[in-house]
Amino acid sequence: MSDLNAGNPQPATSTPPTAASAAPTVADDDEDDDKMRSTSVSDRDATRQAHSQGVGARPGTLIIPDDALPPKLFLFSYDANGFDECECSSYDELMQRFRGQPERRHWIDVRGYGDVELMRRFMQDFGLHPLQMEDVLGDYQRAKVELNDDGQLFLVSRMTEFTSQLEIDDDQLSLFTGSNYVLSFQDDYEDCLDTVRQRIRSGYSQIKQRPPLYLAYALTDVVLDHYYPTMAAIGDYIEELENVILRGRPNKRLLARILQIKKDIVRFRRLVYPEREKIAELLRMPDEVVSEEMKVFFRDCYDHAIQALDLTESYRESVSSLIDLYMSDQSNRMNEVMKVLTIISSIFIPLSFVVGLYGMNFQRENPQGGINPLNMPELYHPLGYPVLLGVLLVIVTGQLVYFYKKGWLTN
Repeated sequence: MSDLNAGNPQPATSTPPTAASAAPTVADDDEDDDKMRSTSVSDRDATRQAHSQGVGARPGTLIIPDDALPPKLFLFSYDANGFDECECSSYDELMQRFRGQPERRHWIDVRGYGDVELMRRFMQDFGLHPLQMEDVLGDYQRAKVELNDDGQLFLVSRMTEFTSQLEIDDDQLSLFTGSNYVLSFQDDYEDCLDTVRQRIRSGYSQIKQRPPLYLAYALTDVVLDHYYPTMAAIGDYIEELENVILRGRPNKRLLARILQIKKDIVRFRRLVYPEREKIAELLRMPDEVVSEEMKVFFRDCYDHAIQALDLTESYRESVSSLIDLYMSDQSNRMNEVMKVLTIISSIFIPLSFVVGLYGMNFQRENPQGGINPLNMPELYHPLGYPVLLGVLLVIVTGQLVYFYKKGWLTN
């Protein structure tokens, strides 16, 4: 157990974090590009997976995904004086610790879904609705909040990360609130919630001083704050794509990258927009469910969701401008190629005329043996060929000087 807490409560504030790591770069090798999305799951594939689970089954049927991880059970028990933290080896141990401290508040953290019987026991002991547990195990629900008849809240959030494979990876976080507990479910062992865990472990924390709904707020707030590193990484990547275009070094994969990041931004917007609606619905709930004191904190979450949406819209416009910039650059490159070809053609047009003119087969002698004095007499001059080459050289030189003065031979 930690040391006793001391000090007067202070208002909790949250600041959007900065990007934890550098954004992926576009200066990758072609081999890395080929591997870029070898393990990714597209929106269409994810939707297909979501709809394929339990198609035709009775509503409320619990179906465990084939790749679900074995559950790990963590329990944080805390009050104003301290906390206990435990990774429980069994459900019975978890419930024994939970029920043995009814005066404390608890965070039951379940990571991994790979045990349907365990999920059923949670349903039975905590009074969870089968449809809500089905949403938990479905693992592809949009952010939402539901109010049960007993005043219990069911909240869903999407945790995001911009991965090194240049894609947005998101995981579902499901929360149930009770009179003295928050029950959370997620499908992965790794998450972005370590900040909340450290706050509980610290000597003083607002979480220990306030009701369990404050813990649900803190978890939601951390998820929202984690959108900012994701957006910062996307912004850095967009800026690098723009620099590649402006430096005049686009490659054949650049347009595909631009279109992919545009798709990721649209997908990210689909994750953030329901989060805003979820928080707005929490703010509309009666004070008996969400007190006015807690609504102050959720309004802060609402502001963060609005900011994330604004950034998303800004980046979406930036990517659209990036596509226009790429197409303009390609058009300019084509114009440069056409300019070079036109200059070459312009140089050879008069040369071809002169050479073609003197290539006409006019005979010097007529059939009667006489001389035709007007049939290109210069062809038979001793200096006719050198003079012709000189004329051609003068024509080419004059054209090059003219093109140079017009600026057609310079960038």
